[in-house]
Amino acid sequence: MRRSSMWAGLALGIGMGGFIDGIVAHQLLEWHHMLSGRYPQDTRANMVADGLFHLGCLVMVLVGIGLLAAARPAEPPGRGRRLTGWMLAGWGWFNLVEGIVDHQLLGVHHVRPGPDQLGYDLGFLVLAVVLIAAGTWLGRARWGPAARDVPRA
Repeated sequence: MRRSSMWAGLALGIGMGGFIDGIVAHQLLEWHHMLSGRYPQDTRANMVADGLFHLGCLVMVLVGIGLLAAARPAEPPGRGRRLTGWMLAGWGWFNLVEGIVDHQLLGVHHVRPGPDQLGYDLGFLVLAVVLIAAGTWLGRARWGPAARDVPRA
């Protein structure tokens, strides 16, 4: 069960992390679009790229739901906390890969383009590492009564 929670949580976290990035940075704050670093004036190309990006996020969320549905029904103590942890780690992995590949290596966009863009990009990567560390800790933690707390017969 712990492994299925891990893979389901990572898939859900990657998809949800992408949705959060797309909804907040692309749509609400209008800081960037998927291809705004390459095609800043091409609204159509950016809208199509954003749509394909969100479609990929939806596929990851559906994969995560499918993995959860296929998991054994027994719920050991802390399954929800572990799943939440792995979702946070998945979100972090999304941010780390996207931040390195799209922002730094390919330059297709930056978190917030402009004079302070490196600071925003680095902050995005720091957030990624924090999410991975916290999520992995939460996902691997043992929940429920510790062995020393179980009464002996």
